Order: sequence, then structure tokens, then C-alpha cells
Amino acid sequence: MALDEPQENDEVYDIGPFKYVVDKELLEKAKPIKIDFMGNGFSITSSMVFESESGCGGCGSGSTGCS
Repeated sequence: MALDEPQENDEVYDIGPFKYVVDKELLEKAKPIKIDFMGNGFSITSSMVFESESGCGGCGSGSTGCS
């Protein structure tokens, strides 16, 4: 997740006070994508599954990541 300006290959969603910009190709691979504001940051989950090389149980498995 990063600050970015919309490009022609992006899907743009205005949800509440936030504007979300997602590359259309990534969206097709990752949907559904869920973004929650947790008070001090965002939690992002999707259907994408990544193999973890670090051995950390939460890394890249569609969870919020490692701490």
C-alpha cells in the first residue's frame, strides 16, 4: 500500500474519506481485497497466497503480515 495517483490501468474506489487506487491486473489476481483501518494503520487481506521464506506464520499468507 502506497500513495499514488490514478493511472489509466487503475480501478479507483472512493470509500468514505479515502480514495483507493488498484491496478486492474492486480485486482483480478487478488480479489476480493479487504482493507480495514485499525486506528493506527491499515490491515489488508486478499485471496493471493505467497510462499513464505522467512518461516513467519503470517507473512504473505493473505494475513496482515509479520510483527
